[in-house]
Amino acid sequence: MRILIVLISALLISACSKTYDPLSGKEVYTLLPTEEEIKIGKMYVPLAIEQNDGRYPDRAVQNYISELGKKISKHTPRRLNYQFYVVNTGAVNAFALPGGFIFVNRGLILALEEEDELAGVLAHELAHVNARHHARFLEKIYGMNILLSVAGIFAYQTRYGDVLMQFGKIGAQLLSLKWSREHETEADRFGVKFAYNSGYDPRGLLKTFEIFKKLDKVKQPEWLLTHPLPDTRIKNVKKLISQLDLSKPLKKDSPTFHEIKEKLQKTKQSYELYYKAIEKLKKNKKIAALNLLNKSIQLYPDNNAALSMKAFLLLDEEQFREGTELAVRACRLDNMFFRPHFFAGYGYFKLKKYKESAKYLERARELIPDFPDVYYF
Repeated sequence: MRILIVLISALLISACSKTYDPLSGKEVYTLLPTEEEIKIGKMYVPLAIEQNDGRYPDRAVQNYISELGKKISKHTPRRLNYQFYVVNTGAVNAFALPGGFIFVNRGLILALEEEDELAGVLAHELAHVNARHHARFLEKIYGMNILLSVAGIFAYQTRYGDVLMQFGKIGAQLLSLKWSREHETEADRFGVKFAYNSGYDPRGLLKTFEIFKKLDKVKQPEWLLTHPLPDTRIKNVKKLISQLDLSKPLKKDSPTFHEIKEKLQKTKQSYELYYKAIEKLKKNKKIAALNLLNKSIQLYPDNNAALSMKAFLLLDEEQFREGTELAVRACRLDNMFFRPHFFAGYGYFKLKKYKESAKYLERARELIPDFPDVYYF
């Protein structure tokens, strides 16, 4: 028995990669090397974009979040190529994927009041990545063979079978992870540090907590579903902040934050009409849904979520030319949005333009490889 335990231990150690914990500086062993963690995180970016109705189609908004996020990420120990995205959904949330891919919902920016609050949220999500919380979850739940098989989907053009089933399963769990109290304590501790070291008032995170608690009385923000906020957590953050030198100049706000928020505010009604159209469609009220989508697009012609949904309705009514044109338009606004690429491929297929169809279907397959209808067409 002792020999068996030694052999199993030796096998586990040989399967591990030696690295250093960037937060503690201690030598640790990991099943998931950084390069594989990045590869897996990158694979799930399009799925996250799809589930949140596409990226917000305004370059100034995307650049602002990217610049703010990268400013904070310079003060984190893990040297990753961090990527930041603003997605269309109105849900009040932000989340991360393994390897340094951070998502900010349109609804979160609208709910916040000053830039230090947004900086606090970004620093918190960066802390989850730096603590390898996502990677540790994957290591615990899945074996290395499964993770490497899933990571190899694109490299080897794997198309069917158990690997694709695992792709969807892992993605669903990554996008709905509910952090433990231990994870949140660690992310708060380092998030406060990252925000402070990048020049932001760390009390911004506390102000965000207060905003979330107020919203919770009306409708629970999505962020609280995955990031529990007991009173003890707020007390711990206050204690952390009290140990910092708050007398030095710290940034609280910026005109750019309010310019970006105003941009989002101007398009808010367009997205509200889009979500009303979705509700009508669930009740099979297609004409009412189409009318709402027309109003949505009239208010904001670049609303790629509304354009994609209108394309779907037109294709469903066999208006293939018009539907395909709208889908292609949405693809131009967001080349990482699966939905319009599939609709464009389907539309061109129905128009018997098979070369164009294959082009868009291939892109759809690259984005989300486990959607069976893509392979069918």
